[in-house]
Amino acid sequence: MKSDLESFFEKLDNQRNVSTNRIPPKVEAQRLADELFLFLFPMIGEETRPARVEYELLRHELMQLLHPLLKDQDKSMSTITDAFFSGLPEVYERLMEDAVAIMQFDPAATCIEEVIATYPGFYAIAHYRIAHLLHHLGAPLLPRVFSEYIHGKTGIDIHPAASIGRSFFIDHGTGVVIGATAVIGNDVKIYQGVTLGALQVDKSLANVKRHPTIEDNCILYANSTILGGRTVVGHYSVIGGNSWLTESVPPFSIVLHQSQVKVRTKPFEEPVNFVI
Repeated sequence: MKSDLESFFEKLDNQRNVSTNRIPPKVEAQRLADELFLFLFPMIGEETRPARVEYELLRHELMQLLHPLLKDQDKSMSTITDAFFSGLPEVYERLMEDAVAIMQFDPAATCIEEVIATYPGFYAIAHYRIAHLLHHLGAPLLPRVFSEYIHGKTGIDIHPAASIGRSFFIDHGTGVVIGATAVIGNDVKIYQGVTLGALQVDKSLANVKRHPTIEDNCILYANSTILGGRTVVGHYSVIGGNSWLTESVPPFSIVLHQSQVKVRTKPFEEPVNFVI
């Protein structure tokens, strides 16, 4: 009869076998994420290999990571890998548009190279666009590993399934959350702490649009929260800092969080609605 400890060891071994066959090695996946970023923007890296040589190496690495993930699926690792690299030129063009948008809108930015090399918002957007391409091609798990890796490095959480248009700008970025079914248009600007979330998190809603739609040319200021799959922020709207929004607003709206200022009388008797 097996002891409790022996049964426990057996469970761990079974989990280890499942992990080997179904989950990409985290360290290798994270390294690939960084290498893909440097492949697109070699000016900030140290490697001097020609692009064609780098491509062959990255192609091999991606296929190795995809191989255990695609068992029992119709798509092959070579099909997804080739489609992924065929889509990278468009990803690069989108990212250059993002970098230009940041450069043009942020008075602190001095050049495109600074944006690419130092801005966490751009870094997160770049990895989102790479992960989104993989997600769109049907690669399981790997896009999520990429997105959570960047979440840990930047504090910016963008689900790879989210749909984000051209010339996207995240400033500062820490605490930004963009859910899986969020739809963001072109020329949208988001500041730190913004949440595009769901009103409900019931598992039965997994295939339902749960996150809001942000139309073109909107600005979402710091710590604004916009919730719900039916919530639409109309184009050219401005959502002020600390606003809470669960209903749609028409185009050209301004939504403000109104702070209330009271001048206290002496003596000041008690805190105002202070609860721990």
